[in-house]
Formats: sequence, C-alpha cells, structure tokens
Amino acid sequence: MNPFKLFLGTLFSKSTRSQPINKTDMYDIKINTLNGKPLELSKFKGKYILFVNVASKCGFTPQYKELQALADKYHDKLVVVGVPCNQFGNQEPGDSKTIETFCEINYGVTFPITEKIDVKGTNQHALYAWLTKKQKNGMKDSSVKWNFQKYLVNPEGELIDYYFSMTSPTSSKITKHLK
Repeated sequence: MNPFKLFLGTLFSKSTRSQPINKTDMYDIKINTLNGKPLELSKFKGKYILFVNVASKCGFTPQYKELQALADKYHDKLVVVGVPCNQFGNQEPGDSKTIETFCEINYGVTFPITEKIDVKGTNQHALYAWLTKKQKNGMKDSSVKWNFQKYLVNPEGELIDYYFSMTSPTSSKITKHLK
C-alpha cells in the first residue's frame, strides 16, 4: 500500500477521530429494586438523584446514616438511590434479603436500594455506563474507584458531578446544589 495512503488512513481512522457524543436519556435505563421489581427512574423527574454504590462491610458503610439524613432533609427535592456492588474488596457478599435487612436494622434506610450490580468492567450495568461515560451522559468520563462513590444528577436528568468515597454525603460540595 502507498505509505501516504497508509498515513492518511491512520490519521483518519475511527480510533484516532474523536467520537461524537451520543447522549442517552438516563430515565430510560432499566434497573430493579432489591426485591426484583423495576425501579422506574422516570418517576424521579424533577428531583435531584444521588446514586451511591454501597456495600455492607466497608469502612465507608457508616455513610448510610448520612445518606439517610440527606434523603430525609431534602426529601422534597432529592432521591438517594443505593446501588449495592461487590466489586471492591468483596465487601457486599450478601443476597438481596441480607442487604435489605442490614440497611433497615443498622441504619434505618428508607431510600430506594437497587439490585446488586457491577459498576465497572465487562458486565457494567447500563446505569453506571451512563454515569461514567461522557459519550452517554454528555458531561464527563469517570471511573468508580471504591464503594460509596457518589453521582449527582439534576432534576432534568443531567449529570452534575461525581464525588469520591471520602466526600461526606452531607458535604457542601453536594448540598450546595440542593439549596
């Protein structure tokens, strides 16, 4: 092949061109609750949503208390959604009933908890593909680093930002959007 054509082919190949953003609607994503029933994200339109990948045996697990306090305080404008995941240190090994009981008994959790999913890797759930890929959310790329990483979505279903595990759920970084 002609070296010049090869160069041009490489220069303009799909892998080197920036991919167009093909934003998808977060409200169309399907996910179930812990008891296997669909959690209709569209019923939260008009409210902020804070998605948090949670785990029962993590050093950050006491954040459940702050998440519940946040959900209670801003119940008119925010929905907290806990998303159990066992991908970090095997810290969420329980089944749905075990997770539900743990959350209720230890932290009085009343906010929605989804089915246990993968938040990264080849089996990444569509919700976390949306939260972590700019091509889907239209905002930014990220990767989930550990349990209790938080993603805040605005009332129009647009990603605002994400916050690492160390960020308290009641931090002004999050609450400034809710006031």
